[in-house]
Amino acid sequence: MRSRKIEIAIEELVLHGLDPSDRDGIREVIERELQRLFAERGVPPHLARSGKIPRLENAAVEVQAGSRADAIGSQVARSLYQRVADSSHPEK
Repeated sequence: MRSRKIEIAIEELVLHGLDPSDRDGIREVIERELQRLFAERGVPPHLARSGKIPRLENAAVEVQAGSRADAIGSQVARSLYQRVADSSHPEK
């Protein structure tokens, strides 16, 4: 099986109420977790066909107070992956 390279560009990710010093740690965990999820679960069929999802909105994630950056990043990545997998409106 030939592996495919995919690129995900997140233009804006708003994380309200979190310590700004956690930003880089959260970003790194999101990247790693998304890589793992796509490697393990694959690219959703509609994304493989169309190649783009123009926008994901309202992908809110609630985290418990005091959560560590790695837990937050992992939760955000799983939510993003699920939203991509469930997306029924790929760009045409």
